[in-house]
Amino acid sequence: MNHKMGFNPLSRTPAHRRAMSRNMVTSLFRFERITTTQSKAKEVRKSAEKLITRAKEDSVHNRREAAKFISDEKILNKLFTEIGPRMKERAGGYTRILKLGFRCGDAADVVILELVDYKLDTSSEEEKAEKKAAKSAEKKSAEKKSASEKKDADKKTAGAKKTAKADKADSKK
Repeated sequence: MNHKMGFNPLSRTPAHRRAMSRNMVTSLFRFERITTTQSKAKEVRKSAEKLITRAKEDSVHNRREAAKFISDEKILNKLFTEIGPRMKERAGGYTRILKLGFRCGDAADVVILELVDYKLDTSSEEEKAEKKAAKSAEKKSAEKKSASEKKDADKKTAGAKKTAKADKADSKK
């Protein structure tokens, strides 16, 4: 019986478990979607939801309490400026767990832990290829432009050198 068992120790020492939890929560806030095992996801979800609840109200106290758990300053700022305000109207349940299947090596349940309002990039492969081609064409034109400007500058300096040599030759005569 598991009476009064408040958490899953995940077969780790307390220090390892705490570090892993912090890293996974930070990754969840950075990428807004992570792939992990089901038992880890259920444990990380508890911490993440408590931090999001704190982030709904941006105060010095809440930032300091969250900073005890999240050491990355950029992610802490993202939590309070982007994620917290997005979840302002939601009463709870900020994350979802989507089952993927079983891992090949040890048959562990693999899941996706993501924020509820995560938007998956649904653009097709063709659109991505078009965007990439447009960027590369833009880059090439910028390179050609800079190369032609460099040639013009070289011509001007060469012309200035020739006139300077001619002036020296005239002054020697």
